[in-house]
Amino acid sequence: MPLATLIDAILPAACCLCGTVGAGRLCTACIALLPDNPLCCARCGLPTAMPVAECGECLAETPAFEATHAGWRYQPPLDSLLPRLKFRQGLAVAEALGRVLALQLQSRGWPPPEWLLPLPLHPGRLRERGYNQAQELARVLARELGWPMRHDLLRRVRATAPQAGLDAKARRRNVRDAFAASGAVSGRRVYLCDDVMTTGATLRTAARALLDAGASEVRVIVAARRP
Repeated sequence: MPLATLIDAILPAACCLCGTVGAGRLCTACIALLPDNPLCCARCGLPTAMPVAECGECLAETPAFEATHAGWRYQPPLDSLLPRLKFRQGLAVAEALGRVLALQLQSRGWPPPEWLLPLPLHPGRLRERGYNQAQELARVLARELGWPMRHDLLRRVRATAPQAGLDAKARRRNVRDAFAASGAVSGRRVYLCDDVMTTGATLRTAARALLDAGASEVRVIVAARRP
């Protein structure tokens, strides 16, 4: 039995959103409140008026990744829940969202990856924060889906300024050459995991580093996509 499941059985968890005790880390009522993202670009997960294979942004500049699964749109109540994961050490949020995200992926029909890779933080940022929120989310997915996870095959080799507040062009410049991938990914299908995709600049750069190292295919999994 996974440790998180055992802990929940001994000490019933409170819902991360409404606080109801004993209803799971995310209760059924609150799961229903999360803004689904069924109408989106299949490649980058951008919310659209109807499902499309590629949105205008992807047609203008094709991302290095093949497809994206974005569990939800970054709207209430997720816009208050996800910052707790990133900035307040709310690791219970990773457990709660990861379990539901895993159920979505089971019905998605994607082939399993040879490796699931969390988007890495620069070592300086990791020391400052104490944990990597993408790795915590990926850890839950790996456990629930039986996927192998590696956190040492993609490195953030250049410290970058925070992306918040930058426009799309500035974001792309900010993360240029920020990642390096191990040659061990050569010929492998890998999935990248992160908490939120905004413009996709960071994930595009990371995916390009993986392809340059020989990965056969890169797909992206994020909890939420900003409209």
